[in-house]
Amino acid sequence: MSKSKKSDLVILYHRQPYEEVVENGKTTFKENSSPNGIVPTLKGFFSTAERGCWIAWKQVAANKQAKFQQRVTIDDDYGEYDVIRLPLTAEQVRSFYHVTSKEALWPILHSFPWLYSHENADWDTFREVNRLFAEAACEQVSDDGLIWVHDYNLWLAPYFIRKIKPNVKIAFFHHTPFPAADIFNILPWRDDIVDSLLSADVVGFHIPRYAENFCGVARSLRGVELGEREPVGGAMSYAGMALSEPTSTPHIVHNGRKIIVDAWPIGTNPKVIKQYLSNFESGERVAQIKSEVEDQHFILSVGRVDYTKGAKELLECFDRVLEKRSDLHGKVKLMLVCAAAAKGMTTYKAAQREIERLVGSINGRYGNLRWTPIMLTMHPIKFDELVCYFRAADTCWITPIRDGLNLVAKEYIAAQEGRSGTLVLSEFAGVAVELPQAILTNPYSPHSMDDAIQQAIDMPEEEKQERLSALLETVKTWDIDYWAKHVTDLFDRIKGKKVSQLEEKKTSKPEAA
Repeated sequence: MSKSKKSDLVILYHRQPYEEVVENGKTTFKENSSPNGIVPTLKGFFSTAERGCWIAWKQVAANKQAKFQQRVTIDDDYGEYDVIRLPLTAEQVRSFYHVTSKEALWPILHSFPWLYSHENADWDTFREVNRLFAEAACEQVSDDGLIWVHDYNLWLAPYFIRKIKPNVKIAFFHHTPFPAADIFNILPWRDDIVDSLLSADVVGFHIPRYAENFCGVARSLRGVELGEREPVGGAMSYAGMALSEPTSTPHIVHNGRKIIVDAWPIGTNPKVIKQYLSNFESGERVAQIKSEVEDQHFILSVGRVDYTKGAKELLECFDRVLEKRSDLHGKVKLMLVCAAAAKGMTTYKAAQREIERLVGSINGRYGNLRWTPIMLTMHPIKFDELVCYFRAADTCWITPIRDGLNLVAKEYIAAQEGRSGTLVLSEFAGVAVELPQAILTNPYSPHSMDDAIQQAIDMPEEEKQERLSALLETVKTWDIDYWAKHVTDLFDRIKGKKVSQLEEKKTSKPEAA
């Protein structure tokens, strides 16, 4: 890699921070089509740095790696920053990402131990890819800089970084759920993972439950000392939900080092969503969608092909409700946006086949020339189009079996400003601890699922408005700007800088509906 000015913020994430497009035989890098979501959010932190660097992997054939341009400099709406692309062979990608990450680690993270398989897992390749990320980060970071590592694919990077640069500051953010010790400890590589995470200065999670699960694992495997638990703040302070935690551990101490344990969910950007919906084209598109749906109750569900996302359970529920409520025939329309897995993700093929089978069965059983109960699309919808569907939908149905957070729920609420849509939400989505005014349901219980979607369809207008008002206040208050400020203050703390006071806003909360 060619030399360049060192960066005071280096972000490690498996995805490149742009869309790579080939036009007329030439590769160009374009802004992400959606200004919302994790990639644009992370790029926004470069505005706080003197110089930023993003490290990702890219599949490159072995015979082309010698001439591959690893460093590209991007100058976009987020400023100028470098991107280091680590060239991985197709076999490395398959082993590291498609097999070890998705077949061995993913089921454990989401508490599906019966789907866990380590037969094809290659821990040596997983370690090697993580080492490559760590070496690249250490080469790019300034002496007083910070390296921010993202998600379980890079669990081992902090360990290698600490070995190379003992004094650098390391933050780690976990986007997926983190399971309890009795599930996590199934992994034969648990010691490597925990020792690496304990090499960081701060380990962050979306919600306190996942943070407490991590603390439990660290205590069981390494006997760490736990800091005195503190009350949970913000919108997460409600009790009585499946993932509720009234208090959380602020830090742990291991080998004389204090490691901050943080739990704060990423927000969405209501201002951007409102801006998208305020133009004439969006208004026309919303009107068109409503015209096509006519007077049917329009239910929207957005996710991807993944057994953790609960599409199978959702469709089985819809089938049961249509069977027992003939009054809904011709009166409801379900649009299921279920983006197919990337090529090579064989672990999700069975899930995709089951989704297609159930949709075909339901449409065949109840549909007629005038009414098709379900519209299924397995292609992702661009954000500017998706917000129009959010705006038009009477109900958003988000019921994963397990989810780290789920920003779709927040995006729907933001898009509903001025309307009265209902949100049906799984208790086992991390975002549920912030949104108690949603219609919460247990996706493991058919009875609970059936009741929830019927409640959404039958709910009086006044109750819809009351619930949505409370949900909207939460989404606006704890938005992406607040999360960014929270993280920036965390970084300042571990760098020994003075931080701003967020306590008044952190401890206040909207009233429950």
